[in-house]
Amino acid sequence: MAGVKLAYLVSIMKLSLCNEVLGEMPFPEQCALVAGLGYVGIELAPFTIVDDPRAMTTAQIAMVRDAAKDASIVISGLHWLLLMPKGLSITSDDRAVWQRSVDVMRANIEICAELGGDVLVHGSPAQRRLPDDKAGAAAARDRAIEAFAAVAREAEAGNVIYCIEALAAPMANFVNTVAEAVEIVEAVGSNHVRTMVDCAAARTGGDDAVEALIDRWLPAGMLAHVQVNDQDRGAPGQGNDRFAPIIAALKRHDYTGWIAAEPFRYEPDGPTCAAAAAGYLRGLIEAVPDGIAAC
Repeated sequence: MAGVKLAYLVSIMKLSLCNEVLGEMPFPEQCALVAGLGYVGIELAPFTIVDDPRAMTTAQIAMVRDAAKDASIVISGLHWLLLMPKGLSITSDDRAVWQRSVDVMRANIEICAELGGDVLVHGSPAQRRLPDDKAGAAAARDRAIEAFAAVAREAEAGNVIYCIEALAAPMANFVNTVAEAVEIVEAVGSNHVRTMVDCAAARTGGDDAVEALIDRWLPAGMLAHVQVNDQDRGAPGQGNDRFAPIIAALKRHDYTGWIAAEPFRYEPDGPTCAAAAAGYLRGLIEAVPDGIAAC
């Protein structure tokens, strides 16, 4: 019965968990728990496995791949891409720092492809900050666009989608809305560099309603991924935010991509938080009809 239910969920849209929620557990145990909760994928934060993605070994990649396979789930993709090693920046005017950052981006793409992942989520707000002066900010923005363009060929070769994530101020001072991310996607001009929507960031930062963002940008081919979380940083279903309109909007556009649960506040703990998100989201995916306005 569980296998039938998982296959059904995959045929509609795919539910994944960001693995740092279970960060205190060994990765194979994370995968086993994720599978038991009804997720079909796990979204990997590279820093939970290795301090520098450029140094990730064949053995480490095999461990991650085998752990997911043994649990009958998949690696859906990667996120938190530039947290480690320290000192990275795609907006830096220090060319050595910028190049090192691009090299890490490329390494993450290679890892994602080798693990069979579909998407990479480029958030990393501290590693994309703009200076305060107008001229400096404009030049830094150009360097960021150059960085995203520099990895487009690798994303295409690996058959993965590199997503630019909009993050709300004050966490980020660059790419605060999905529309800003779309401008960069259009400037890069690659089908393998797109954007995504993070529910908490959109709601906290005053972006359009998440369902409106989906209605606008998903059929335009710009949105390639969704991360779900509550404005209070808890898991979906643990706070006051409602997600039925978001699921309905995804269904309206026949979305079959990943929905990744990404809470930042784990109450009472990571496994319980992951379980709450899984139960709430699976219930919505199965129950919400297309076009519903509220739930």
